Amino acid sequence: MRAIVINQEASMPEHVDKKMPELQEGQVMLNIRASSMNHRDVWITKGLYPGIVSGATMGSDGCGTWQGEDYVINPGLDWGLNQNFQDSRFRVLGVPDDGTFADYIAIDKKYLYLKPSHLTVTQAAALPLAGVTAYRALFSRAGLRQGEKVLVTGIGGGVALMAFQFALALGCTVVVTSGDAAKITKAMKMGAVGGYDYKDTNWTKDLVTDFGGVDVVIDGACGPGFSGLIRVCQPGGRIAFYGATAGQIGSVNPQQVFWKQLSILGSTMGSESDFGQMIDFVSKHHIVPVIDCVLPLDNYRDGFSRMAEGKQFGKIVFSH
Repeated sequence: MRAIVINQEASMPEHVDKKMPELQEGQVMLNIRASSMNHRDVWITKGLYPGIVSGATMGSDGCGTWQGEDYVINPGLDWGLNQNFQDSRFRVLGVPDDGTFADYIAIDKKYLYLKPSHLTVTQAAALPLAGVTAYRALFSRAGLRQGEKVLVTGIGGGVALMAFQFALALGCTVVVTSGDAAKITKAMKMGAVGGYDYKDTNWTKDLVTDFGGVDVVIDGACGPGFSGLIRVCQPGGRIAFYGATAGQIGSVNPQQVFWKQLSILGSTMGSESDFGQMIDFVSKHHIVPVIDCVLPLDNYRDGFSRMAEGKQFGKIVFSH
């Protein structure tokens, strides 16, 4: 079968002809029909991700067919029993475990969820990792409530867009940031009421002037700009962050945090419960993931290049 594997650290993956996987107890053979990229795929090729195994098939997200039904895969393996945090065995599908950038995958049936009926296979392949990460950050961690004001930073990425769509579906007022004016314009057309260039030193002051601040912030960057997120929070605000692409959190004024009774919450992926609730939420509200482009699996290098350059608005999907 076709497979896209990582053979050397700090190098592009390779297209190989790989043996069909062998089924273990509890596993089924899923015929992958579409898969999608995440930033972790690029980080793996740069050697910036732990647990890299030579010869492992890449890819965390996928939708495929088993016994005539289409399923999406929960890419969070072995979360454990505690809903508050993941078990030490927890890992993300696709390196070190063989992932979805292949024609077939052997996967425990407990990680398969029926594809929401309103989604195509291609759309469903864009949902899993970004969807569960956004859902947990918004609801399980930040406790988002209907009608609240939400800031989603770095709009254009998969998790940011899912968080944006989930908050809109709940009836929240949503504002966004980006360093790309075109991405802000696209978000405004999708329902954002405000958009700010995070490279503008006055953006936090402008947001507070325009909207009086926000109740919830969903962030994937951290870095020196984190103090600005604290400034735009209203009293009782919650900041949930799921990544740190801009590096370590810079100088923070603790008085602003304790006086405004703010909560700063780390969040990673999600449990099986989070994933199931996310699928139900998507089905109930007929949410369709934003897709940047669809490429044949054989053209995977184009997808890696596009993501590495940060050009995408939405998910990069491979058709199998």
